[in-house]
Amino acid sequence: MRNLILVLGDQLNADSAAFDDFDAEQDAVWMAETSKETTHVWCHKLRIAYFLSSMRHFRDELRTRKINVQYHELDIQPADDRGADFAEILCHDVTTLKPERLVIVEPGDFRVSEMLKSASRDLNIPLEIRADRHFYCSTADFATYATGRKSLLLEFFYRDQRKKHGVLMDGTDPVGGQWNFDHDNRESFGKQGPTDIPKQRSFRIDEVTKGVLDLVAERFTDHPGTLEHFSLPVTRKQAVAFLKHFVDNVLPNFGRWEDAMWTNEAFLFHSRLSAPLNLKLLSPRECVEAAVDAYESGSAPLNSVEGFVRQILGWREFVRGLYWLKMPEYAELNYFQHQQTMPSFFWDGNASMNCVRQSMKNVLEHGYSHHIQRLMVLGNFAQLWGVHPYQFHEWHMAMYVDAIDWVSLPNTLGMSQYGDGGIVGTKPYCSSGNYINNMSNFCSGCEFNYKKRVGDDACPFTTLYWEFMDRHYDQLKTNARMKFPIKNLEKMRAKPGEVEAIRERAAELRDAWK
Repeated sequence: MRNLILVLGDQLNADSAAFDDFDAEQDAVWMAETSKETTHVWCHKLRIAYFLSSMRHFRDELRTRKINVQYHELDIQPADDRGADFAEILCHDVTTLKPERLVIVEPGDFRVSEMLKSASRDLNIPLEIRADRHFYCSTADFATYATGRKSLLLEFFYRDQRKKHGVLMDGTDPVGGQWNFDHDNRESFGKQGPTDIPKQRSFRIDEVTKGVLDLVAERFTDHPGTLEHFSLPVTRKQAVAFLKHFVDNVLPNFGRWEDAMWTNEAFLFHSRLSAPLNLKLLSPRECVEAAVDAYESGSAPLNSVEGFVRQILGWREFVRGLYWLKMPEYAELNYFQHQQTMPSFFWDGNASMNCVRQSMKNVLEHGYSHHIQRLMVLGNFAQLWGVHPYQFHEWHMAMYVDAIDWVSLPNTLGMSQYGDGGIVGTKPYCSSGNYINNMSNFCSGCEFNYKKRVGDDACPFTTLYWEFMDRHYDQLKTNARMKFPIKNLEKMRAKPGEVEAIRERAAELRDAWK
């Protein structure tokens, strides 16, 4: 054998650079399901099932093209596995396959990348790591972009990418006369609630997926979540149909309601494209091009299209660049020195706060919640509670179907928990219960009062928000974007007993919800 092409579970694109110069007569593909990837974080059942089903479908597609795929399946019985992780299984297989060289596209996880490099050295077989052209911006290009800059801000990177790739541009100016339409994308549903919510696209469960679901149900029975709502695309063909459904039916209202939340509505006007995108069943270019075509044809407004494009061409590329620029030191950052563990309701959803209960219902049932529930409900609470930022990242990696290390870590440790002290975001993303009340109807069905800071019925978000501001006053008082809440805190501190009562109530909550 000449080349053994290593394909990981988030690299399911047949046009990958790993297949450049592939020769079916001399080369083979290697794929492996490993127990370590399901247990190094305690993975949601749906996350395990989605990866395994997508991988097995990709394997079968390659085999229909007469490509030799060496594939390791997990068995019901762990004793039948050839190894626990990629390195163990690869070392076992290489002894029989005897390739001259290992080839892989850049992994999406620093830990996995280092593991495979180590295995290559142990086996004394060269490992060729090829650039991942799935992305608009290579890791090398991002490093060049970052050189000499005192700070890295998404907005300027995003504008640079728009210009470079000619996306939503009118010559040298942005279409519509402005780069960012975020101010149009912050509406709440009001008392009447959402209307005309589009039906979600789903797919028939075939024999391959059914086999995976049976495996996960039996082998991973003690893992969190449920398998009852498996509906995401697991093949390239399904992913393309999923994208088309979003563009035709959901995108027109995506922007306007982007930040809104509502009881018992998991998806609303969101795309759910992150999972097939992150497994590379879809490419970012085809997603961006489809959205831009919708704007140019008049079927979707500019604020929706620009907001969607910014998430993919801007944010997604930005956090990947930061991840590889800053790792491995980035994972150790903990600006506020938070040390609390995750409350148990982050695993079972048994929270007394309605907003957390609703958000966790979506996570447990679908391995999903949209970005405001991730950031301003679950992430917000974890930050105010004082959860260690890397532990929050590990929880996110475990519970979300779309979580890959390169995208999760900057979003969780960085943007959500401010563990990096401002590398990703310019301020902590935290709020009292008032924000949640403005953007949802969650507070109307809750036992707590979002307006109250102290007392048995005080909203924990509101109590913990002001306790957080007080606890980190010295670190936050010079942040220009925190001036307003800092001034309010200073007024509270001037009143005898007010801040002390907030501290006492926060301590009561931590004692009760350990």
